[in-house]
Amino acid sequence: MIVRIMGEGQVKLDDAHFIELNKLDDELLAEVESGDEAGFARTLGALLEAVRRLGAPLPDDALEPSELILPSEDATLEDVREMLSDDGLIPG
Repeated sequence: MIVRIMGEGQVKLDDAHFIELNKLDDELLAEVESGDEAGFARTLGALLEAVRRLGAPLPDDALEPSELILPSEDATLEDVREMLSDDGLIPG
């Protein structure tokens, strides 16, 4: 799966990593719903770090369609709230 982190670029992630990422996404969803700013910032950073660590960056000139778009690390709780679905940022 191709994942875009807004403002950074794209990474290719193996589907096997989505179990780990969904755990962080569930935490993030709970923190957004409760308004926990500190927890939200910590978990968003952990989610993005996991995507960077587990994924392989695509070249800047690659024109692959992104199947998933994640906010940048400096996104606010309100920014992310607008991006969320019932499943969080990551479907499934």
